Amino acid sequence: MSAKNTNFHFRVRMLCEGAMMVALAQVLSYIKLMELPNGGSLTPAMFPIILFAVRWGLTPGLMAGFTFGLLNLLLDPYVIHPVQMLVDYPMAYGAVALCCLAKLLPIPDRWKLPIAVVLGYLGKFIMAVISGVVFFANNAAEEGALVYSLVYNFSYIWPELLISLAISLVPGMDRLVQLMRKNSVR
Repeated sequence: MSAKNTNFHFRVRMLCEGAMMVALAQVLSYIKLMELPNGGSLTPAMFPIILFAVRWGLTPGLMAGFTFGLLNLLLDPYVIHPVQMLVDYPMAYGAVALCCLAKLLPIPDRWKLPIAVVLGYLGKFIMAVISGVVFFANNAAEEGALVYSLVYNFSYIWPELLISLAISLVPGMDRLVQLMRKNSVR
């Protein structure tokens, strides 16, 4: 196979895998274990996006997260302001691509996927807190907008992080990304 064909093969494979992971994330987003009144819900939806980002890297991970955010916005929106819409959907899910930083850490491969999960949720959490401080401050009582946003977003992102972390710790899951890479070229 020539270099040009190999590059084309990888791009097509990446796009197909990205589309499948975004679709899987969307299906999983309908499994709502908890839904909060001002947006936010506890679902296992982010794990496929994290898995894709860890496998393909930062730019494809950003695109998959951004795409999932747009799809989520179209199918299940909670919008009070156009900028809030961007921060809570495409930017928050795009920030999940921070999980790619786990590949750079000098730690055993066994721990890279769980660390990636934590970093991905940290990216989403930061964007959710920013949105909460700026756009949902009127919901805060005497505790102030920052504390309100931290507590509100922590209440659903932390349990969701624990679910994804548990999935990432399933024996053999750490080898899944390596196996996917190994089987990329035939």
